Amino acid sequence: MKIGILSDTHGVRECIDKTIPYLKNCDLIIHAGDNFSDSKYIHNMTKVGIMAVKGNCDFDNVEDELIFDIEDKVIFLCHGDKYNVKYGLNEIEAKAKSINADIVIFGHTHIPLNFKKDNIIYLNPGSTSLPRKVDYKSFSIMNIENNNIEIEQIIL
Repeated sequence: MKIGILSDTHGVRECIDKTIPYLKNCDLIIHAGDNFSDSKYIHNMTKVGIMAVKGNCDFDNVEDELIFDIEDKVIFLCHGDKYNVKYGLNEIEAKAKSINADIVIFGHTHIPLNFKKDNIIYLNPGSTSLPRKVDYKSFSIMNIENNNIEIEQIIL
């Protein structure tokens, strides 16, 4: 399964539009918040199913975190603000362990991150519009196939 992963798009359509050619080829798109309404725009542009949560800049009446399975992997999706990810990953790591997550997807910091710890993958795709601590805008493509997970960072 090919999954496009974005966060912190912040309504900047010019930047979002650059992701569309990549996302049209995905089986699923995941948006980790800020701006939730962008997930609707992305779905309309790609016609690909999308899972999204709200972030700290969103006021939509939607979930702020989701737990779901894809290809026998438990995925925890949140924006990250409620787990204080700007100040470290201890809280989100504790949550991931408590729910037996295989993959944690979050945003909020606008800083791309991809690492594995205690057999859990932590992924922040960065921001397509307002990157921090890096000089590039980014999102990710994750492929899950035959229990193998590959993650590619796409730089815009």
